[in-house]
Amino acid sequence: MTQKKSYALPIIMMILLFGMISFVTNLAAPMGNVLKDQFNVDNFLGMLGNAANFIAYAVMGIPGGILLQRIGYKKTALIAIAIGFVGVFIQFLSGHSSEESAFAVYLFGAFISGFSMCLLNTVVNPMLNTLGGGGNKGNQLIQVGGSFNSVMATFTPAFVGILIGAQIHAKITDVFPVMYIAMAVFAIVFVVLYFVSIPEPFAAQSTIPLKTLMSGAMKFRHFILGAIAISVYVGVEVGTPGIMNLWLSSTPVGKATAGFVAGTYWFLMLIGRLAGASLGSKISSKTMLSFTSGVGLILITLAIFSPESVHVSLPLLQQSPTGALSFGLAQVPISAMFIVLVGLCTSIMWGGIFNLAVEGLGKYLAAASGIFMVMVCGGGLLPLLQGKIADLTSFGASYWLIFLCLAYLLFYALIGSKNVNKDIPVEV
Repeated sequence: MTQKKSYALPIIMMILLFGMISFVTNLAAPMGNVLKDQFNVDNFLGMLGNAANFIAYAVMGIPGGILLQRIGYKKTALIAIAIGFVGVFIQFLSGHSSEESAFAVYLFGAFISGFSMCLLNTVVNPMLNTLGGGGNKGNQLIQVGGSFNSVMATFTPAFVGILIGAQIHAKITDVFPVMYIAMAVFAIVFVVLYFVSIPEPFAAQSTIPLKTLMSGAMKFRHFILGAIAISVYVGVEVGTPGIMNLWLSSTPVGKATAGFVAGTYWFLMLIGRLAGASLGSKISSKTMLSFTSGVGLILITLAIFSPESVHVSLPLLQQSPTGALSFGLAQVPISAMFIVLVGLCTSIMWGGIFNLAVEGLGKYLAAASGIFMVMVCGGGLLPLLQGKIADLTSFGASYWLIFLCLAYLLFYALIGSKNVNKDIPVEV
């Protein structure tokens, strides 16, 4: 009897990479506080690191898919991990650079890290599915990876808040521990994957040129609107807590607590994803996206019009003056509470938008997925724009941009997601 081969170790490595995608990506927004302090820049420039990370998706989205087809999943993963290590190392070097060049060096490192995150996003889902043997087991592993992704999204802004909270003027060197962790994990995972034999997912080679497939996908109105929706969604997901972190850090709430408040947003996304996974088979993507977009609009409206002087007690982790961590109630503006609750809404939007946008695409599905990866760059552009609006007006007024984005997502769910191009042949 042939014994079934165990892939426990590479599975653990893939789950770690799932977390690293979130860890490195969500480091960029709270780093805005560090950049503002060290280089005395405004909110727009403070969010440039986040923008550099996400703009890399626009550059690497399509090439990443081509690379995957040509050299396979394991080699692509190894390249992505190596690039990730280099990107974080360059950010680390920015802490040792001259004051005149440090800002540019950090942005370059964030951009390189974005290449890695794009490639890893292309790899980890199908790799986990294959290592689990496909089917329910493969899907279960992807859900586990997604949950760990959310855990790291919760941890990262809180950890950065702890490191810089006690500093009057934070510097890049203050967050070196975060970079040490990232580089160590990348190095360990690279070594393990290099020496472990893993199966390659079977990818049927299409005889149709990629350019033809991409242009075919763009003939579907609901896909075009969906690609815009995914870009808008990632901007909402990142900008909502990122700008809130910058805002609260400039108030008596302080940087440390602001990091924990932002972390609570990501924690609620984890809760929402778990709930969405259990309800996904019972409620349609259209209904889920319509409901969450509508509720998000209400919460953002309440946040905009709530007076900043009104405070509420928000349950979250806190850091005492002695440095000890404890769970308790923190006084924050009520508008911050409404913004945090938006995390429950954004949690299930990616899957809903993707399902609606690719419905009925048939042979164009793979090319459509590559276009989707490119549109993730909205996670850098929209928060950048929101930061500029905050500079010109106020933090509260900047959330009108989030309001408009959520309104578009509601439009897409109700009207734009309808496939009006069913006459286009999609069979292979």
